[in-house]
Amino acid sequence: MSDAVLVLNSGSSSIKFGLFDISSTEPKLLCKGLLDEHDAKPHLTVTDATGNSLFEKRRPAADSDGGALLADIFGWINDYLVGGALLAVGHRVVHGGRDFAGPVEVTDETIAAMDALTPLAPLHQPRCLSPIRAIKSLRPGLKQIACFDTAFHQGLAPVVSRFAIPRRFEEIGIRRYGFHGLSFEFIASRLAEISPSLPGKRTVAAHLGNGASLCAMRDSKSVDTTMGLTPLDGLMMGTRCGVIDPGALLYLQQQQGMSVDDLQHMLYQQSGLLGVSGLSADMRVLLASDDPRASDAIDLFTFRVAKEVAAMANTLGGLECLVFTGGIGEHSAEIRQQVCDRLQWLGVSIDHSANDRANECISAKNSEVDIRIIPTSEETTIARHCSAKLSE
Repeated sequence: MSDAVLVLNSGSSSIKFGLFDISSTEPKLLCKGLLDEHDAKPHLTVTDATGNSLFEKRRPAADSDGGALLADIFGWINDYLVGGALLAVGHRVVHGGRDFAGPVEVTDETIAAMDALTPLAPLHQPRCLSPIRAIKSLRPGLKQIACFDTAFHQGLAPVVSRFAIPRRFEEIGIRRYGFHGLSFEFIASRLAEISPSLPGKRTVAAHLGNGASLCAMRDSKSVDTTMGLTPLDGLMMGTRCGVIDPGALLYLQQQQGMSVDDLQHMLYQQSGLLGVSGLSADMRVLLASDDPRASDAIDLFTFRVAKEVAAMANTLGGLECLVFTGGIGEHSAEIRQQVCDRLQWLGVSIDHSANDRANECISAKNSEVDIRIIPTSEETTIARHCSAKLSE
């Protein structure tokens, strides 16, 4: 067995992970798993790269702290990597702020700096830092590497990243950062693998899932994106509202008596698909429902996606390639269809049959825009960064 890195991708109630062989130029996925803390009895499942079950363990709810669950992962990996070694753990960290433009080795100082960014991603940042701290206690000698969702967007031009507020606020870091960068970086690499001509195209990548954002890219670089200072901005999401008139927030505070905590809870956890439909944050549930409120939520979602694709095309000076990725983008033919139908004026024409089959290329022959479905892998991006960092 070869040397490996473990990649952890922490969500709101689960941690996705992948174990990668890094003995060759390109990391190779050995196995993947899910540490699910949502069930009454939190459990760990591990499968091989093709989905065959390798290991499963459940814990009583009383014994479900992060350290115990991570200890299960390490215990299993020790048995699995016979003849090999675990060299490092790579982490997805949502916010990197101004200072983290690339992967960094985790130290007490970097943990403190990442923790200081929690107000900019209050639901995400603590979840990212929790396993880092747990592993530091469990395996103090094991190298940990933090990879940032904001890093891919670090090169945004000031006209893209700047808010129209007094410059003194920009000087303390109040600007647009963008997120889902690890996903968009993977999409950029896949476009180059598919065809040498694709990276040069004016491309909008749509990462559509419970969290959703767009990235305008060219030559494998981000030139615009829909999220801003925080992961609240831009597209409508599962429970997040996306772009909203700041005057509405002032009104809710001043006239409706909502506190800052009330607003934060509403904007992060009660809005988006859930808020508009009153039914669910899960697009699959809404698509299966005949409740008119579900249709309202779906219509608003696809309208907002198409509207922001057009804005990204404006930044690019045109649109030549549209990529769908993320849970909704990869798996919902109906959402892809609705978004593309709204963009016909931009030369977007979808092949209905290819879309229903979820082919990689779903553009019609007469489409002026190349339309593709590309499954993303944030874990692969992190493994690549870990391998490069270990080689320094």
